[in-house]
Amino acid sequence: MKLRNYKSALLLLAALFFCLNSFAQIPEDIIVSLKTGNAASLSKFFNKNIELVVVDKDDVYSKAQAQQIVSEFFKQNKTERFDIIHDGGKEGSLYGIGNLRTNNGVFRVYFLLKKNGSNSYIHQLRIEKQ
Repeated sequence: MKLRNYKSALLLLAALFFCLNSFAQIPEDIIVSLKTGNAASLSKFFNKNIELVVVDKDDVYSKAQAQQIVSEFFKQNKTERFDIIHDGGKEGSLYGIGNLRTNNGVFRVYFLLKKNGSNSYIHQLRIEKQ
């Protein structure tokens, strides 16, 4: 009887470990790009078209247009710090919410990633003054 309980507990722990490891995380390169204000590396994760809100810009842009807008934002707002305050996701999508501290104040950053094959792409990005 004790061996059966041991096997059940081991099976339960293995299942729990598998479930915890199966949750996707936000790619570290996205976080680093926001921490360093690097629009070029961030844009590598942009979908072909991206819903973008950056202060007064609000539209669906091509990947190239979005990179230019984000690059201009980072030129005008030198990044000092970026911290994820909340993230999550389900069924092929992830989101992140963070605070971006710049020389011109704090901005709230929201982004939504969707999985396409083995890669995740940013479909929405919002950078709004707090």
